[in-house]
Amino acid sequence: MTAPQVDPDEGDELVRGARLRNQRHQHWLREGESSVARRLAQIGVLGWIVVVPMLVGIFAGRWLDGAFNTGIFYTAPLLMLGLGLGCWSAWRWVNTA
Repeated sequence: MTAPQVDPDEGDELVRGARLRNQRHQHWLREGESSVARRLAQIGVLGWIVVVPMLVGIFAGRWLDGAFNTGIFYTAPLLMLGLGLGCWSAWRWVNTA
């Protein structure tokens, strides 16, 4: 029984980066440059990815503050948590696109 052949460059970061760049270049050659409308749509999606978790945090915080009569005790931290989650989601979306 023989061991499977393993590419010695498989773990090399430089080789993986070069392959990724080549794949992106081949995709660009096939698809061409993105239109202005597509780029504007991406910007709009990014905005909603950040804003929606913030709004959820605000509404949940206001509801909790109303239920426990605590001023903005829950609203402020949930707003910040929503902002963090939204920025993290946007960062992930940009890096996978």
